[in-house]
Amino acid sequence: MAKSSSLLFHLTLLLTLLTSHSLPTNPKPKQRFTKIYAFGDSFTDTGNTHSTTGPYSFGYVSSPPYGTTFFHRSTNRYSDGRLVIDFLANTLSLPFLPPYLSRNSDFSHGANFAVAGSTAIEYEFYAKHNISIDIVPVSIMTELGWFDKFLKEKGGAPDMEKTLFWVGEIGANDYAYSVMSSTLLPDQMRGLAVNNVNNFLEGLLKRGAKYMIVEGLPLTGCLPLALSLTPSSDRDALNCSLKVNKQSSAHNALLLTRVQALRKAYPHSVISYADYSAAHRVVMQNPKRYGFTEPYKTCCGSGGGDLNFDLFATCGSPAVSKACPDPARYVNWDGVHLTEGMYRVVSDLFFRHGYMRPSLQVLLGKTKADEGK
Repeated sequence: MAKSSSLLFHLTLLLTLLTSHSLPTNPKPKQRFTKIYAFGDSFTDTGNTHSTTGPYSFGYVSSPPYGTTFFHRSTNRYSDGRLVIDFLANTLSLPFLPPYLSRNSDFSHGANFAVAGSTAIEYEFYAKHNISIDIVPVSIMTELGWFDKFLKEKGGAPDMEKTLFWVGEIGANDYAYSVMSSTLLPDQMRGLAVNNVNNFLEGLLKRGAKYMIVEGLPLTGCLPLALSLTPSSDRDALNCSLKVNKQSSAHNALLLTRVQALRKAYPHSVISYADYSAAHRVVMQNPKRYGFTEPYKTCCGSGGGDLNFDLFATCGSPAVSKACPDPARYVNWDGVHLTEGMYRVVSDLFFRHGYMRPSLQVLLGKTKADEGK
């Protein structure tokens, strides 16, 4: 009896070993990207800016009610919660990007170099034209310099086949700052801004970047700040500032031309264009479809009325310590930046609904071609 039991035990053990080696397994698919490096302004900044360093009238980002929706505290993001860059990290199963200036962070999955108030054109240009007061002294090229310093500290470049570069919208601050001068013409500003963005993109490509997403500008004429500063006669079909939206449209058209030229010059890199303006527009055309009942009013603002925005009493200031009870119903958070709800919708349009070309699927290697390239 003992003999048969022993034999049965050994047969069972042998069968277990054989089946454990012969049965197919389902390993977790390899990640295409293990790092993200992000650049841009306040629409991308995940904490490089604090209340003491923020741009004029928006110097309260470290105070509540910033961050209340998702993080339940301020993380120095200009929103009530997550930004598009955060939703990208979620989509790629990566952690949120730490801000570069938080030097004790874990940078094993990338870093965020974006700074609120940063410009496409160098700070020295504005100083030369005597409009440097209250302008953040950081440009997109400053961020490139930080990136170089960062890589040197980390011992060299990452594996570019597994690295995604995110270049968030940049240039809106340049156009806003140019209002302070009567000598800076729109065409001049646009040429300088897009040239600098182009130089920045080419700088990344020369450093070996293989995969890149470049955002255009949103409909800046639909932001409460622009609506509060322009006359009611200056309105387009969306009831936004016609002049300001035309400015953003011209910027995007020139930027896309430069992106297309870079694709030809660097055929072994994939450069995707995220059409922020188109994504923003489709929401403004039918906000209720996306869950918004307040497309123009500021959630965290003051003054009441259609916009609930006062440039001298903005979100987080002593005058504005509370936001609207349901930010998810609002497109606009503080008069310049968007709510987490809007960033979520924009992210979904980018990553799943064709407002980014080539698509994210192309960057992930899941499809071989994309007609939008």
